[in-house]
Amino acid sequence: MLAAAAQAQTQAPAGSSRMTGMKLSNDQPIQIESDQLEVKDAESKAIFTGNVKVVQGATTLQAGTMVVYYKPRSAGGNGATPAAKNNSAPGGSLTGGNAQIDHIEVEKKVFLSSGTQQATADSGVFNMDAQTLVLKGKEVVLSEGANVFTGCQLDVAMNTGEAKLQACGGRVRIQLDPKSQQQQTPQRSTN
Repeated sequence: MLAAAAQAQTQAPAGSSRMTGMKLSNDQPIQIESDQLEVKDAESKAIFTGNVKVVQGATTLQAGTMVVYYKPRSAGGNGATPAAKNNSAPGGSLTGGNAQIDHIEVEKKVFLSSGTQQATADSGVFNMDAQTLVLKGKEVVLSEGANVFTGCQLDVAMNTGEAKLQACGGRVRIQLDPKSQQQQTPQRSTN
């Protein structure tokens, strides 16, 4: 991962690597905490404000604000008239746990941690259908142990863990610790 990112930085204005910990886990429960929650069913969204913390498995997200947009569902089924299909109601109940999430927006000191990887940014968007995460900011920092990657936008394909760090007119900066590569190399036994 680190060698590929370092090589990509010298060849292009953006680095590319894998963030294996940033994959979606649809089979694990999600725990959300915040100072306040406002559900706006008419707008199909829920607004979490103040010390937002989301935990799913080994992944933790923290931010000042998180807005969850869920999909509207049609009022009628397959046999509904065109007029009835245009009337929308919220896509399930957020409190019932069956709302289909469209996308999530986070802002105000965004921190994402999964396994050994951490990322910080000013804002972020999770697109659930496309299974993408985009973190943006004046300085977006991705770290894995002592290795640090800095840019202004981090794009992650959550289904594969593929990641791309952009420089946005500047330069991507990478600090690599040679000891981290030695720790990842398996030790051979001598018999």
